[in-house]
Amino acid sequence: MSRIGKRPIDIPSKVTVTIDGQHVTVKGPKGELDRVVSEQIKVEQEGEKILVERRNESRTARQRHGLSRTLIANMVEGVSKGFEKRLSIQGVGYRAQVQGRNLILNVGYSKPVEIVPPEGIQVKVENNTNLIVSGINKETVGDIAAKIRSVRPPEPYKGKGIRYADEKVRRKAGKAGKK
Repeated sequence: MSRIGKRPIDIPSKVTVTIDGQHVTVKGPKGELDRVVSEQIKVEQEGEKILVERRNESRTARQRHGLSRTLIANMVEGVSKGFEKRLSIQGVGYRAQVQGRNLILNVGYSKPVEIVPPEGIQVKVENNTNLIVSGINKETVGDIAAKIRSVRPPEPYKGKGIRYADEKVRRKAGKAGKK
């Protein structure tokens, strides 16, 4: 039995939820998100709570129960608070800047790398080396942060590259430490 799927989702005061069959729409102060939930999942609103239940006990229904509840909870949290991922750039001469909406990364390649964020995603740069990716959709924020990190992932010898702010990079000794 899904323990996550059983938990009701609290709806904040400024958020409105519309459930039309399998189509769930969430509106809040930061924006609007919608998603179509699997046919095997039933979504109901009771007062200030959303309940997610299975229609049957099939394996796929059990698998999607907790997933659907988490996706809806992320939608509610996204339109009320928003999500953000922080990245940091380490390396001599490595830096980032924002031109318009686009992110320009200078990370040791012959040409700068330009990343165009999708609608609803904001990228901010602090001190040329700290990035903040923010938006209301948790999935898209994580995808863009991973795309930025994949331009130059941190390497284990000198630690140069783009990493998440809370990421620990295991360092290796290199040739000099092989004695």
